Amino acid sequence: MADISFNPLCNWLRFRHLVLIDTLARQQNMHATAQVMNISQPAVSKMLREVEKLLGFELFQRLPRSMPPTDLGEQVARYAAIALNDLRQFAEQINHLHAGGHGLVRVGTIFAATAVALPAAIVQVKQHWPLLNIQVQEHTSSVLLERLENKELDLVIARYTLDRHRGLFDFQALAPEPLALVVGSQHPLCLLGDLPMGGLSDWPWVVYPPGTPVRARTERAFAEAGWVFPGNVVETVSPRTTLQLLQTAPMIAMLAEAMVEPEVQAGRLHKLALPFPLALDDYGVITRRGEAPSWAAQALIDALLAAAPAGMAAG
Repeated sequence: MADISFNPLCNWLRFRHLVLIDTLARQQNMHATAQVMNISQPAVSKMLREVEKLLGFELFQRLPRSMPPTDLGEQVARYAAIALNDLRQFAEQINHLHAGGHGLVRVGTIFAATAVALPAAIVQVKQHWPLLNIQVQEHTSSVLLERLENKELDLVIARYTLDRHRGLFDFQALAPEPLALVVGSQHPLCLLGDLPMGGLSDWPWVVYPPGTPVRARTERAFAEAGWVFPGNVVETVSPRTTLQLLQTAPMIAMLAEAMVEPEVQAGRLHKLALPFPLALDDYGVITRRGEAPSWAAQALIDALLAAAPAGMAAG
């Protein structure tokens, strides 16, 4: 296989080729890809042969019932998705600016940051640029970092979940995230003065899915206390589902204090006293390394860091 040169690639590679690669990687079926692209199946087949001939290797396996990407094809498909996300953002930015707006910034955030840090920063930025379009996505750190890597987001407020993230992204700390053990206000445990530590495993729990920082910290807390991790669990990342379950069933959850404090103050949830502190690593602003944020993203970052506790942003 000959090396791929940049200049020839610029001469023949088109965005339509990238759309084909991205669509086929997701559909893994020639007929479905043709339907999505609104072209004939022979046209898809011809375009794919052209791209593979010019690249010098096959992008997709030809199996009887599917066409999964080859190892090299997976890398090309990942690039195609990133390039198309860049183009999509370009179109959105230009359209918004042409209509008199102040641009677009896409921010992803873990749930704890939505309680105070992010809303306050958005309000501050909006006071200066009221027509700036700020899109907010809430999810777990791992999902947000994947979207940041694929250029679906401009910045995220989260924490690292994999060692490789430290080589891909820059991190500026915002705040620690203390956790609280909570139940609904009608839970039988609310009536007990001393928490029966050894019996917590016998109650049903609402927990984050495996692989999330909160789940890892919950499991570690059980191990450090010598408890058995509960077997009766509901796994979800949805705050609304979690809060509803806590208020309607005798369940327990470990959640960020910032998230549950309004519910505790309103009398809908009750915090259980623990003999040891529970906290996650600091969360912070994460951006792609080697890529300067847009002015709009930087304005939001500055507002977030300005409100961080003294000494946090410098870390």
